[in-house]
This record gives sequence, structure tokens and C-alpha cells, in this order.
Amino acid sequence: MEDLIEKLKDIGFNTYEAKVYLTLLKHHPATGYEVSKESGVPQARAYDTLKALENAGVVVPIDGKPVTYLPISPSELLDRHERSFKNSINFLRDSLPNMGNETIEPILNIRGSDSTFKQIRDMIEHAKQSIFIEIWSDDALAIEDNLRRAAARGVDIKIVGYNQVPFTFCDVYAHGLAQDIETSLGGRWLIMSVDDSEGIIGHVPTTDSSPRAVYTRNPGIVFIIKELVVHDIFLLDVEKNLQNEIEHVYGHTMMKLRNKIFGEHTSVMVHH
Repeated sequence: MEDLIEKLKDIGFNTYEAKVYLTLLKHHPATGYEVSKESGVPQARAYDTLKALENAGVVVPIDGKPVTYLPISPSELLDRHERSFKNSINFLRDSLPNMGNETIEPILNIRGSDSTFKQIRDMIEHAKQSIFIEIWSDDALAIEDNLRRAAARGVDIKIVGYNQVPFTFCDVYAHGLAQDIETSLGGRWLIMSVDDSEGIIGHVPTTDSSPRAVYTRNPGIVFIIKELVVHDIFLLDVEKNLQNEIEHVYGHTMMKLRNKIFGEHTSVMVHH
């Protein structure tokens, strides 16, 4: 009974209105006195409540001495509220975007393994067109089922994979410096863009501390997230096909280029 009262309150009833309506469903027709007695609503408030429900079209009075009341059926009540709710949603969907010229898309901070991977799984499950992701093998296996379902839906999935991500159902571009990067950064990163509309960047520490991530639907930041993954895919493909030439110019693991950018004594590792 309490659950029904709370759900009726969710669609606009107050507590007395919910109790009166539920009472009339079980005992009708009924007088105001009978409604008060069965519902526990004080008699004076029962009459006020019946009048309010009558004005709302939820109960129907039957003339007589005394007046008795009938409830509308639950199906009619719910159909009416469903139509009203849908009409309101459609109106707001059309009208709210016109209230301002700029949409605010916040960046959300996420902490903890459960919360981070729940967000990633939710994004994958709602993907419709594309997923671009950089991920280590250990973390990729935790979302394999979600990625498989997305691939089966026809979503284009491209992965920059560290530590030999073993997937064959999508395009995987293997990165060869996983151990060096993980050691240098003290953990693994997670980078993902979905449908050009949302993105997440996270860090999974090798220590016991919890993963942290930021999620956003900000178009500019999502664009940068996707471009980062695409940039790495380009370089990995070029490196794969021109490995000898690149090593001749830049040295093993492009060390000459690293030294040029970061200095010879830096311990910072970058993608390539």
C-alpha cells in the first residue's frame, strides 16, 4: 500500500489524494464518511480531497443523499498521465534548446574502479556508430562482452591496444611500448570516444589506489579525445609499414625524436 501511495505521489497526487483514490478502488461507490473511515484520512480533509479529485476528473460524484463517489479506472488514470507526460516532454524537447544559444556540457569526475568501468560500459552499450579507444589488455578484457555486443550491432570499433589486446571482432592496432609507458606513468590509461558525442579519459594506477577518470559531452573535448586515438592509429600504421626507414632516421623506439623533444635525460614516455 505504501509503495502505491509513493508512486501515485510521483505522478502528482498528494498523500491524502493517493489514499482516497486507492480506497475508492477497493470500496465504491462510497460516501465521504465511508472514504474517511476506510482510508484513515480525517473526515474534513476527506471531503476537501474528494472535491479536488473531482475537479481533476479522477473521481466522479453520483447524486443522492448522501453523495457517493466512483473512481476512474487505473488504466484511464495512467493513460491520461502518460499522454500528459509525453506531451510535456515533447514540448520541452522543442522549447528548451531555444532558451539559450550556448549549451553547458560539464566535465564529470569519476573515482573508483566500479564507477569508472560502469561509465565505460554504459557508453559502449549506447554506442550507435563508432568507438575509438586506447586501452591495456587487462582492462580491455573487463569490457570485452560490451564491445562484442556493440560490434554485433554494427558499431565501428577501433582500438589502440597495449599488451596484446586479443580481440578479432574489431580493428586492433598493437602498441609495442606498453611496459615502458606503464612504468613511466605509474599506471595505464583509458581513452575512449563514442559516436563523436561523448568521451572519457582515465588512469588506472599500478598501485592500490583507485582509478580516476573524467567524462564529458563537451564537443571540443570529445573531438580532441577522438583525434588523439586517431593520431596514434595513423602513427602505428605508418610505423608498421615503414619500420626500417623510421628506425634509420629516428633510432630504436624513436629515441632520437624523444631526446629532441624532452631532452636526453628525461624519463617521460610518450606514445611513440
